[in-house]
Amino acid sequence: MVDINLQQLGLELGSGAVVGGIIGFAAKKVAKIVAIIVGLELALFKFLESRQILSVDWEALTGGMAGAGEAATSGTPPDWAMTILSTLSVSAGFTGGFLLGFKKG
Repeated sequence: MVDINLQQLGLELGSGAVVGGIIGFAAKKVAKIVAIIVGLELALFKFLESRQILSVDWEALTGGMAGAGEAATSGTPPDWAMTILSTLSVSAGFTGGFLLGFKKG
């Protein structure tokens, strides 16, 4: 028979949820800042290209994004996914907290 310590399980889920919430909140804030910076950079590139100060190879720029998409659909889980699955009790709370923090951020 499997002996499950409910107090330890609750502690792991709760602490994972708190840490996940904080990280999710911060991740959304960082993602917004990165999106603004990338958008401004692309607008600057387009402006400089329109003034013929800079020449941008837009096909090469979008080609890198297509390569990243292909790597994401390769079908084999990355090592970090296997680590998360092996620590399911903490990661379940973390995931819930992360999603809540990301939504509130």
